Amino acid sequence: MNILIIENEIYLAQKIVSRLLDDGHSCDYIESVNIDNLTKDYDTILLSTSLPANVCRSVIKKFAPESIILLLVSYISDETVTEPIKLGAKDYIMKPFLMDELVRKIYHFKECRTMRRELQVLRDYFEFSMSEIDTSEVLLPPSFPILIETNTQNYADKLVFELSNKLDMPITFISLSSNSWQKDFANASEKAIIYLTDFHILKRNIKEQLLKQIVDKNCVICTLETEDEFPYRKIVFNNENKILENAQIMTINDYVKLMVTTYQNKYPDTELSKRLGISRKSLWEKRKKLDIEKKK
Repeated sequence: MNILIIENEIYLAQKIVSRLLDDGHSCDYIESVNIDNLTKDYDTILLSTSLPANVCRSVIKKFAPESIILLLVSYISDETVTEPIKLGAKDYIMKPFLMDELVRKIYHFKECRTMRRELQVLRDYFEFSMSEIDTSEVLLPPSFPILIETNTQNYADKLVFELSNKLDMPITFISLSSNSWQKDFANASEKAIIYLTDFHILKRNIKEQLLKQIVDKNCVICTLETEDEFPYRKIVFNNENKILENAQIMTINDYVKLMVTTYQNKYPDTELSKRLGISRKSLWEKRKKLDIEKKK
């Protein structure tokens, strides 16, 4: 890291510089400040509040929030601690202090800054990737457990993230395709939303066992198939344009197969054949020819 030490106690400043150089950091040290001459970017600034208050304010205003500013204070007051922190300084350390404690604070705030930046990148990416999913007409039930029935996984994901923000609850992600899902479910926090995906891959008896376990849990279950016998609250939230996302031109048979497998659980055969423009007999023949299984 590039670190600037602004301290008028020469012995203390030399001691800090020596320790930080030993840790592999690049250090600059000055006793007084000409704010116009400070043109270099610094990861961390150690700022003595023994300097005039207007000088401290100028340094903080110029370098916060890009730089981590830690105050080196001889006593605690509004002028030495409260006001500088309001302006953007991160923390303070009382003189005299242990060098290990100063280094610990530097690394702590460096880690916090890195995590904040990573979190912001993830938030921006999430908003970008989910921006076209409109949830404005979806009413989330006020209590758990909930089933989200969808044909597109990220549609359910967005609903769960919005629910997490609304309730101010963290999310525990558990895929029911994982060999450890039962252990993960048993260890899940009761204060988090337990988000269970891939419900559709479970066998019927396993589904029934799971449904008994979630009755008093903060669970949201996602399935990519129709679940007619789900005993709790259910939301159907499908991507109506999913069939248009295929970039290739399909054959007639591929198109019919896609339509039948996608909508046969939503419409009865009479309605499905009508929408496809074929007879019920032709629909039956297509199922047989294209090896389309009709789930009961």
